[in-house]
Amino acid sequence: MQTREEKRESGQIAKKDNKDFLDFANKFPKQNMERKPDWIRVKAPNSKGYQETKEILRERKLHTVCEEASCPNIGECWEQKHATVMILGSVCTRACSFCNIETGKPDAVNPHEPHNVGEIAKVTGLKHIVITSVDRDDLADGGANQFVECIKSVRIQAPQTTIEILTPDFLRKNGAVELVVKAKPDVFNHNIETVPGLYSTIRPGARYFHSLHLLKRVKEIDPSIFTKSGLMVGLGETKEQVLQVMDDMRCADIDFLTIGQYLRPTLRHAPVDRYVDPEEFEFYKKMAYNKGFLMVASSPLTRSSYHAGEDFEQMRSQRNSMLLKKNSV
Repeated sequence: MQTREEKRESGQIAKKDNKDFLDFANKFPKQNMERKPDWIRVKAPNSKGYQETKEILRERKLHTVCEEASCPNIGECWEQKHATVMILGSVCTRACSFCNIETGKPDAVNPHEPHNVGEIAKVTGLKHIVITSVDRDDLADGGANQFVECIKSVRIQAPQTTIEILTPDFLRKNGAVELVVKAKPDVFNHNIETVPGLYSTIRPGARYFHSLHLLKRVKEIDPSIFTKSGLMVGLGETKEQVLQVMDDMRCADIDFLTIGQYLRPTLRHAPVDRYVDPEEFEFYKKMAYNKGFLMVASSPLTRSSYHAGEDFEQMRSQRNSMLLKKNSV
């Protein structure tokens, strides 16, 4: 598996300096990186468990969003051998201004990747695995079939493992969502990311209502699959806008909401508008439960896959309890 530096030298990666990205990056002020408050700081990973997880992934030539997106929770998660596997390469076809994943010429699709993903679940004894990917607008199906093959591989090699997928939006990829839903992941996650008013600068290649429709479509096809989505805050949104997105999500019958603090990866990315204090995250959590979400994770360091396994078990238990109550009436 090539390093980022090797890919840059070969021209596969644009170092976030392609024209599309620069057009957006130049809109942002080039001030120094914002100083993080105490509640957002984490220790650099260096534990034995972290190193073991890293070696397991390297041996199987698998990428993780934990590394590529500079997740602040990587030390804690990898210590417990929890990693979010990123399929379809490590180079994205889009240039979102919040994301640290490289933009450029995509990697070739690895036909051995599904087997390796299943093997990871088996070797580590994972109870719950999260599989995500870069955007692959260059592929006819947006990468949907690779998700399907990975789900099948995990089911065969690690039947005890529950499966959560975190997909791109499959924009203009007819039939892609239906294909993935048919493979029956336990959780179908797709992140809305931010409020619609910020899409033009934060998520320019995506469409807010398309993302909502994607998640609604999952439920229409198979109501038994849990749906999940996430928001970043601290990008310039208002409380009222966040609450409106919650309402939109509930109209799409989304079960699980995650809300976390946006952290600026580099000076060439969108700046942090503000650091949201923990009390506001608690407010969002309370409001989200009041609006009917089955599960809510809301804190400064919350990320889509953070504590995903434990949260899935709670969500499944919550739905089972609700069904029992409904059937007993």
